[in-house]
Amino acid sequence: MARTFPLDLVQAQREWTRTYEALARTPFRTVLRRRLQLLSCRIAAHPYWEAGTGRSTAARTELRRQARAEEVQQGRTA
Repeated sequence: MARTFPLDLVQAQREWTRTYEALARTPFRTVLRRRLQLLSCRIAAHPYWEAGTGRSTAARTELRRQARAEEVQQGRTA
């Protein structure tokens, strides 16, 4: 069963993935590390997780999967 995540949460996950990939290419960028920490906190503290519907590891994995799928879809249409 596919979950429906809030758009701002999916967007934060997409930004997290892009930042992580950029940091992997240039590992000594302090700005990227700080951005990754900020996004990690934003994702972890999102009110969606407090609702009790997404406390499982599977929900967080599904969020990452959906964010990556949207990234691929955006890449095709751009």
